[in-house]
Amino acid sequence: MNMQEIYVESINEVLRNKKRIDKELDVSISNKGKNVFVRGSPEKEYFAIRVLEAINLGFSIDKALQLKQEEVILQKLNIKDLTKRHDLKQIKARVIGTSGKTLKTLNNLTNCEFSIKDNQIGIIGGAEEISDATQAVISLVKGSKQGNVYARLERQRKKKRLASRNLGVEFEEDLG
Repeated sequence: MNMQEIYVESINEVLRNKKRIDKELDVSISNKGKNVFVRGSPEKEYFAIRVLEAINLGFSIDKALQLKQEEVILQKLNIKDLTKRHDLKQIKARVIGTSGKTLKTLNNLTNCEFSIKDNQIGIIGGAEEISDATQAVISLVKGSKQGNVYARLERQRKKKRLASRNLGVEFEEDLG
């Protein structure tokens, strides 16, 4: 049988939820220190590694387990790759917002989950929404005003709603 290995910083979170991870992902996980070994079919191992990567980024087990659905994606962004600025604390503060308000708003506008750990930003969401969410985070890191980012997301959301409505109308016309 095959086996994958991943280094997990938050090993306690994984060990606390070992039974649940094993059961829900149909794999067997074991560990040596912070190295976690995943055994299962290649496809199941792939999903388990994605879930463990999400936990590593600070996502809760519930949010990380959304990744077992094929259409749900984990996007990882490294703040250092997105900016030449060195005041990473301030940049993270901009992305998080006062009392997490910016992240909450992004979550509402994109239907994606966000987590920030060290200089990594994790985004979990559907294939459709993830590109808007990624673009919004990149804009914030590069210094765009929150209001401008929200406005763009709202425009994109409106466009998508109209597009899906129009598809529905065309579909009804095809049926008629």
